[in-house]
Amino acid sequence: MIPFSVLDLSLITRGGSVGDAFRNTLDLAQRADDLGFARYWLAEHHAMPGIASAATGILIGQVAAATRRIRVGAGGVMLPNHSPLVIAEQFGTLETLFPGRIDLGLGRAPGADQRTARALRRDPHAPERFASDVVELLQYFEPAAPEDTHMIHAIPGMGLRVPVWLLGSSLFSAVLAARLGLPYAFASHFAPGQMAEAVSLYRARFEPSARCPAPHVMLSVNIIAADDDAQGALLATSLQQYFIALRRGRPIAFPPPVADTSGLWSPAEQAMVDHTLSCTFAGSARSITPRLRDFIARHEPDELLVALPVHDHGLRCHALELTAEMQAVLATGSRIGS
Repeated sequence: MIPFSVLDLSLITRGGSVGDAFRNTLDLAQRADDLGFARYWLAEHHAMPGIASAATGILIGQVAAATRRIRVGAGGVMLPNHSPLVIAEQFGTLETLFPGRIDLGLGRAPGADQRTARALRRDPHAPERFASDVVELLQYFEPAAPEDTHMIHAIPGMGLRVPVWLLGSSLFSAVLAARLGLPYAFASHFAPGQMAEAVSLYRARFEPSARCPAPHVMLSVNIIAADDDAQGALLATSLQQYFIALRRGRPIAFPPPVADTSGLWSPAEQAMVDHTLSCTFAGSARSITPRLRDFIARHEPDELLVALPVHDHGLRCHALELTAEMQAVLATGSRIGS
């Protein structure tokens, strides 16, 4: 069975604090480590009232220090917000502190609204240099050649070959990942529209490299697993409210679920949410498992990256445990509860 990993935005919930979000992240990561998940990734977002993982590299270091086995990484760092050398040094530092456990996923989006993006990037043309910046960053992780006396070196970073992934929600990064011979992760948990086309294009155009000899695809999904379908559907209203607020341009702290959503958004907004969150699996483990099996059979990912957008941390941990149980069922062909 394919590996399952966790995507954590370090959710700031309504009624909670940033400190609570960080403590919940560390607790969830330790549970994911104990349950055998392959990776624990954190994502760079800025000026978002519901997301605490803005200083992504710092939080990755804290999670890696609090866990024993699980790989920890960025899903991802938004490279146009940064100098490639700075990211090479940061992740070279992390790899030196936690050898063999650090991943670096790179994205091209700002991870913010346009005004915040301007404050972050200063240079409005930074996204246009994404491909060349990725190549520059990869070079910083290579060993120094004797003739490279005039080259800039990332110290730490040089020679460490930190695993680099490209992330995307469109065709651009799929083509670039294929050309550079890098593993590819698609953000299907919130932008599923071009998933099938992007994955097909990546696999068709992939050029093997020393870093990745064959195409390697990770797809992200939301899993909101609960003890029964009714509770799962209730918990999913938190994510629906969150995305409606985001699309209205008024981001909020991650809200608690509501029993009745009538009048909270328009039919057009409901259609938008249904499309945006079509790779969301909410309900009991018994009902989610066959749908998850069908999703994996249809798209054939090499790995699955699972976001757990649940307001209550205890119920989020329970969703994680149920997800681990579902993975075991999918691996063995047994039944939930057997």
